[in-house]
Amino acid sequence: MRQLTRRQILAGAAALAAGTRATAKAADAPEFLSAAQTVDALRARRFSSLELTDRLISRIERLDADLNAVIVRDFDRARDAAKAADAALARGDTRPLLGVPMTVKESFNVAGLPTTWGIAEAKGLIANDDALVVARVRSAGAVVLGKTNVPVALADWQSYNALHGATRNPWNLDRTPGGSSGGSAAALAAGFGALSLGSDIGGSLRVPAHFSGIAALKPSHGLVPSRGHTPPRVPPLPREPDLAVVGPMARGVDDLALLFDVVAGPDELGAGLGYRLALRPPRQQDLKDFRVLLLDAHPLMPSSTPVRAALERLEGRLQRAGVRVERSHRLLPDLAEVTRVYLRLLLSLTVAGWPNALYERLRGIAATLAPDDRSLGAERARGIALSHRDWVFADGARARQQQQWRALFAEVDVVLCPAMPVTAFAHDRSEPQERRRLEIDGTPFPYLDVGLVWAAAATSAGLPAAVVPIDRGDSALPIGVQIIGPYLEDRTVLAFAALLEREFGGFIAPPGYA
Repeated sequence: MRQLTRRQILAGAAALAAGTRATAKAADAPEFLSAAQTVDALRARRFSSLELTDRLISRIERLDADLNAVIVRDFDRARDAAKAADAALARGDTRPLLGVPMTVKESFNVAGLPTTWGIAEAKGLIANDDALVVARVRSAGAVVLGKTNVPVALADWQSYNALHGATRNPWNLDRTPGGSSGGSAAALAAGFGALSLGSDIGGSLRVPAHFSGIAALKPSHGLVPSRGHTPPRVPPLPREPDLAVVGPMARGVDDLALLFDVVAGPDELGAGLGYRLALRPPRQQDLKDFRVLLLDAHPLMPSSTPVRAALERLEGRLQRAGVRVERSHRLLPDLAEVTRVYLRLLLSLTVAGWPNALYERLRGIAATLAPDDRSLGAERARGIALSHRDWVFADGARARQQQQWRALFAEVDVVLCPAMPVTAFAHDRSEPQERRRLEIDGTPFPYLDVGLVWAAAATSAGLPAAVVPIDRGDSALPIGVQIIGPYLEDRTVLAFAALLEREFGGFIAPPGYA
């Protein structure tokens, strides 16, 4: 396994600080062009889609042995799609993604390819049809190179399973690129395509973006249809499950917006009608006009020194740019209660597919909890045992919190906070997950708690949230900021993210991949 040396890692940090020639050179290489730049280059005939596709296939074959990101490869059909794109370009076709190579997360149905969600018993199950968003990117002219790795049942912030092994972070192969969309994040960072599709219910778009130095958008709930993003043997029905979303991933914010425009909109079979009309324009055009609330510590969980320091540096940059930044607000919902309600809703949804014997055993454990036990572990256990009556109470609490978010967003435009309290951590495949620990400044905390606290707010209330890279930690690992906005104001989130990227940097290629 190829390891990055300390010298290479420090060189990457220096590149971010100084804007070195190496960074510019990587940005100009065909494999690191944005999707929009790729479209321009294809239309100008600077290279063909087939030439670019062949170049990326060669790159994946050469570099992915270390990363293990693209685990289902569809190279023959990708070449055919690229040839068709070149013919369409020659006819003057101007579809928005025509000829652009990309990947999709393994959990999306792609006709003719397996969809396993990393579950060993699902090996060999082949999808008959494309997921709706996959069909939409194909219709827009994209070339699908293959599918990217995930954890078992999409239930981890690491991407490994018995079928395909572990995906590694291109910034440091000893670290995870995140999960559950970790394969997509690693592929983007390594230059294996300009775009990818991912999903999120507990940070699965946001954490990989933070860990891998790329950009992702968790859209407002219900805005991007999820038909065909379904577990093995589950029919692809036109419905939106509670909490879960699918969304775009890219190296830059303009590409997030481009892919978002392609995939957003109502399901033609009836789900989500009217959302396209309800999507609102950006609130502000200039960075200095945004009203910002910045949070760096959760009431139930500290943030590590590197993450906190990166947000403090961002605060200083914003203030020097004339942005009004607040550090607290009287209308902010109680984040501890938001997290507790979210965990009950999340676990009640998650356990629906668990075996009956396991479900009954865990219900018995929940019955032994003391009424005054408000720990996050207790809230997860209560969620497992939630009756429908209790779910209605939890949903009512969520509705009250959604009203609090609406009131807050009448006075601020975006909320900035961590995507996760730590940077990319070392691979840990010990089971069960409940026994794992992550250290924050030397103190161990429960693994599940660390990963979920900052996912809760946007997920529970169905709010849009983007993550973009802003800094590097002491070990030169990427650090992203989570940008949360008002419901159906995804364009406000994207506009602020784009301004951050323009003013303070953005993606750079990991050392050894530029």
